[in-house]
Amino acid sequence: MALHIHGVWILLFVIPALVTPAAINHEDYPADEGDQTSSNDNLIFDDYRGKGCVDDSGFVYKLGERFFPGHSNCPCVCTEDGPVCDQPECPKIHPKCTKVEHNGCCPECKEVKNFCEYHGKNYKILEEFKPSPCEWCRCEPSNEVHCVVADCAVPECVNPVYEPEQCCPVCKNG
Repeated sequence: MALHIHGVWILLFVIPALVTPAAINHEDYPADEGDQTSSNDNLIFDDYRGKGCVDDSGFVYKLGERFFPGHSNCPCVCTEDGPVCDQPECPKIHPKCTKVEHNGCCPECKEVKNFCEYHGKNYKILEEFKPSPCEWCRCEPSNEVHCVVADCAVPECVNPVYEPEQCCPVCKNG
């Protein structure tokens, strides 16, 4: 086969592959998993004990070097016995905390719930409300709703009537 490019003829020869199956040394290539007869028990892994420390991603640190292991944001120092990490006593997270960040060594509350939820509605701290004509409620600073139900006196008539938007029955007929 020949190609003509800008006045120059280039001849291309197709040569059969010079590599035959007999020329391949099977020791140079890993065997397929199915053909593998040896076990992985003879694999050698470097031992860094006394020489350095390895973090979660496999990075090696020298003795005396300070690093952050990855799963924790608390700093560690590489020692001959392995990493020694700071374990400070972290402040407790507020039970009403709604947003926690883990940017530092200790988790930090970034937002505290400052409202009460009652029957699907939100109320501000110290807000008073009446869910029904007989109930009076208040959102307490503890984020809990405390309610009082009206105590009605016994009507002094034979046929008391319950009026809409009134809690206690009234005597209409004297």
